[in-house]
Amino acid sequence: MNKTEKLHLIRQTGVIAIMRAQSSEQLIAAADAIKAGGVKVIEVTMTTPGALDVIAQATKRYGEEVLFGAGTVLDAETARAAILAGAGFIVAPTFNPQMVAMCRRYSVPVIPGCFTPTEMLAAWEAGADMVKLFPASVGGPALVKAIRAPLPQLEIVPVGGVNLDTAAAFIRSGAVALGVGGSLINQALLERSDMAELTRRAAAFIAAVQEGRR
Repeated sequence: MNKTEKLHLIRQTGVIAIMRAQSSEQLIAAADAIKAGGVKVIEVTMTTPGALDVIAQATKRYGEEVLFGAGTVLDAETARAAILAGAGFIVAPTFNPQMVAMCRRYSVPVIPGCFTPTEMLAAWEAGADMVKLFPASVGGPALVKAIRAPLPQLEIVPVGGVNLDTAAAFIRSGAVALGVGGSLINQALLERSDMAELTRRAAAFIAAVQEGRR
């Protein structure tokens, strides 16, 4: 997929699954499960053991069926390493201009983390494709709506505090997609290999996004 196609998939799916698996085997099994539920965009955090190898293996296995990206990327050097390993997009908890520039150099979607309107506009003007509202639990859907009133050009992805109770409200407030971690995939589910529950949760989040878009 080229950059435009990747961004389209993120927008269309509306859910980025944030995964902190302990092994590539866990990640592959979980990816199969959530893909069955309709979630085809997965962020592998750099806090995952051997994250770059996990991304490389997953990308090789799925090709264009699932879009894998790297998360918790703090600097340009890590972004470049992740991109060379096969990461299809880059997500960060903070805004680092050099990291955004690196992603633009390689034509890879980048979603830096911001909280204030000033940070978000600075990231957008630096070339961010979307901005991650983090932690979204602090302001909730009302914060997304308030920020997009004067800055409607921003494509905001809330992360932190996104669950099945808040998902539709975040979308209704103007969020383009949602970053979902523990309420979709957590270590307890992975440890007991409850893939049916992962599929159920993925489908529920997809339904919540669709409800929010009505």
